[in-house]
Amino acid sequence: MTEPLDATFAALADPTRRAILVMLLEDDMAVTDVADPFEMSLAAISKHLGILMRAGLISQEKRGRVKWCKLEPDALRDASIWMQSFGQFEAVNLEAFEAFLEAELGGAGD
Repeated sequence: MTEPLDATFAALADPTRRAILVMLLEDDMAVTDVADPFEMSLAAISKHLGILMRAGLISQEKRGRVKWCKLEPDALRDASIWMQSFGQFEAVNLEAFEAFLEAELGGAGD
């Protein structure tokens, strides 16, 4: 399970790839339409799409002469489950922790 998670998080590490995923939330898109808002070559976008495909986050299919990209809705399930496992811990209140340390350490030097 580690390798798919590694591929997912590596794919999500790049802001361009995250933006592509957000775009695909709306609907399937042709590769050229995916590339349109970005100031990079179609080849560069194709590399990003390849990484997303290898991670299983999107799929591509050819419709006529046009290659379309589709978001895979269940692709983030394992990553989401993994991240939720950390939800069992409460967030640390740093101010309260600092006050506790000051009280504990402040009394130690007396």
